[in-house]
Amino acid sequence: MRMSNDALRLLIPALSLTVLLAAVFWLQPRAMSYVGLNLLFNLAVPIALATIAQMLIMAVNDLDLSMGAFVSFVACVTATFLRDAPLLGVLILAGAVSVYALIGVVIHLRNLPSIVVTLGMSFVWAGLAVLLLPAPGGQAPDWARALMTMKPPVAPMAIVASIVIAVIAHLLVMRSSLGVLMRGVGGNQRSIERAGWSVIAARAAAYGLAGLFAVLAGIALVGLTTSADANIALRYTLLSIAGVILGGGEFIGGRVSPIGAVVGALTLTLAGSFLSFLRISPDWQIGAQGAILIVVLALRLVLNRIEVRETRR
Repeated sequence: MRMSNDALRLLIPALSLTVLLAAVFWLQPRAMSYVGLNLLFNLAVPIALATIAQMLIMAVNDLDLSMGAFVSFVACVTATFLRDAPLLGVLILAGAVSVYALIGVVIHLRNLPSIVVTLGMSFVWAGLAVLLLPAPGGQAPDWARALMTMKPPVAPMAIVASIVIAVIAHLLVMRSSLGVLMRGVGGNQRSIERAGWSVIAARAAAYGLAGLFAVLAGIALVGLTTSADANIALRYTLLSIAGVILGGGEFIGGRVSPIGAVVGALTLTLAGSFLSFLRISPDWQIGAQGAILIVVLALRLVLNRIEVRETRR
């Protein structure tokens, strides 16, 4: 029985997460508990939200190199204005999401490379973050802290929230007409234009939604860390891209998998714990995570080629 393309995209990330989880349980049996799982996936929620944000950008064949800096900026706003002046904080974050949507419009109208534009914006977001918090500090809003430290009865908050994020993103990207339109822009922009749909509106919506998910990522991160820093989420740029690719997404063609992206984010989060249990130096952990990503992508390439051969027969 042949597997569908969607099932094939989910197979590798699910298998990777399962293998890593089994390895962690073997190395540290105490992790096989409610508290252990909570510690393993503690930072998974903001990474998953940032990964979904990056996935929305990649769905229209673009790439966002400002994701980490933007999440850091949101974290600084959350730990300062959103706590002390909630209304002003909400207005700032709403304006930031609007700027994100505007970036999508500018990229389309001027036919600019998204990599160049977002790289330039990363310096803007980073500069604003430094202006808000020149030194680590601030404090998480009580409601954000309470939300991120909830203890659901069945599974840890990180796992429950990740499932909710995956379901919402799947309904938004794979089931809604807007999601179909965004993926259509990534797959065949000319066909979308000939059908009478607005490509510029679709791209603006993709960037605006990405900004919204990135805002949620910054708030979730502060809820977990209780404070903020201008450089708190710089790694999220590479982690979000890796999570999308690990989850079955591709750089072109509008081929993305929301559920796979969340699983990819969980896998990357778990990889850090796994490498720590192996007593690998933090200086080498980033390289080791890259090696894990390469192995997974190699497996996916092999399965894709097998699928192509079976299709041709």
